[in-house]
Amino acid sequence: MSYPIRVRAGALIIENDAILLIEFDDENGLHYNLPAGGVEPHESVKEAAKREAKEEASIDVKVGPLAFVYEYAPHLADYRYGEKHSLGLMFECTRDKNTEPSLPDRPDSNQTGVKWVSLSELDSIVLYPKVQKHILAYVESKKQGSYIEEQDLEEYHLI
Repeated sequence: MSYPIRVRAGALIIENDAILLIEFDDENGLHYNLPAGGVEPHESVKEAAKREAKEEASIDVKVGPLAFVYEYAPHLADYRYGEKHSLGLMFECTRDKNTEPSLPDRPDSNQTGVKWVSLSELDSIVLYPKVQKHILAYVESKKQGSYIEEQDLEEYHLI
């Protein structure tokens, strides 16, 4: 029996002490995500990170080293994000300076923007998954390949 895990890839793009995030407004309210998504057939994880940056933020990126790995195991995290087990590989990326971040022509459902958020303000926003501390630690140390498990992250307590 095979055990399906959805593999996701994403881009950690930091410039001038700010991080590029995708803005959403839905039933969970205003929140942000890193540019990321599922790896498609016949696509490497680095190719997927590059494609997701283009699809969600309208930019071209150079994919660099693995920044961190994030695992969502539903049965260990009270199924807070559904039943699909996923493994996300987040890569440090640099933006091609000839491309400016913007809302794509066909944004994802509920996507409302593409925003630079100051690293100093990162703790004041809702970011899914809640990896702000891990992002800041990576920026400071450049220690690559940290492994993060959803069930070990703090939860948001929404009103």
